[in-house]
Amino acid sequence: MAAIQYVTYQDTRKNGNGLWYGRAVHPTTINLEQIADRVQQNCSMKKSDVLAVLTEMVETMKQELQNSNKVQLDGLGTFYIGLRTKGSLSEDKFNANEYVKGFRVGFLAEGHKQNGKITRTFTDGLRVIKAVGTAKKDENGGE
Repeated sequence: MAAIQYVTYQDTRKNGNGLWYGRAVHPTTINLEQIADRVQQNCSMKKSDVLAVLTEMVETMKQELQNSNKVQLDGLGTFYIGLRTKGSLSEDKFNANEYVKGFRVGFLAEGHKQNGKITRTFTDGLRVIKAVGTAKKDENGGE
């Protein structure tokens, strides 16, 4: 069974509480080409075909997201664009050029409801294990 690796760290900030927490670690990143390799191994499509489809999917998703649409990929989840704004004293004074400070990409993993509880596709049945050979880091990212 798959597992998420974690390290522990202590909150050592000036106003911190001194408690210990767990943080997920990600020992590697899988890129589009590696995903295409894996898909090719699991189906009849060639890697070049998979890469072409996935590359075009990224471009299409970008276009749809930038047109203010959500993009739902069945079995995966829904992507959307959100805004980072600062507050205005009134609705009339809110000016997008002045108050919109940036954008963020949101993602909500697909899930299913069972016994009144929502379980997300990617975390269903997941367990955690302590990572080996990783340095402890404090809340500020130092060692």
